[in-house]
Amino acid sequence: MPRSVRARDRPYSSDHRHAGCESDRKRGVSIDPIGYDAGKKIKGIKRNALVDTEGHALAIEVIPANVQDRDCAAGLIKRALEKYPRLKKIFADGGYAGPKLASALVGLPVELEIVKRTDKNGGFKILRRRWVIERTFSWVRRNRRLMAHYEALAMIAVGFAKLAMIAVMLKRLTG
Repeated sequence: MPRSVRARDRPYSSDHRHAGCESDRKRGVSIDPIGYDAGKKIKGIKRNALVDTEGHALAIEVIPANVQDRDCAAGLIKRALEKYPRLKKIFADGGYAGPKLASALVGLPVELEIVKRTDKNGGFKILRRRWVIERTFSWVRRNRRLMAHYEALAMIAVGFAKLAMIAVMLKRLTG
């Protein structure tokens, strides 16, 4: 409709340059909840994983960023124990320390050991047991699809993380 015919008080609601509502945003509607973690400066989701000493994923979980890691760690460990009953010792960083997780793991045949950082000398230091999970996350994040959270369902994000880990393991086998 030409400008001269269109009423002056009518907004440009049909124009593609003006957002109509919040649901018309570019990324679409998110079905699973997302949050913001002020400590890690992350908006969206976080991936929690349980890996073996070689860095192969045993269990992966996607949670909203506003949920603490230690709050969902008990469920992740219980699911991993169902598939891997020989699992005896789990190394974790200081974020998993606390009475809530320790009480949730009472009665399970697994020992949780918190690997703490010593800041006596200062600077960056590689902690042997904690570096394994960081290395695994860097392998998984090499996939462009996993650099940002594009999926509306956390279940799909977990599936893509598992596919990325499968690709890492197949690359090692074929050498």
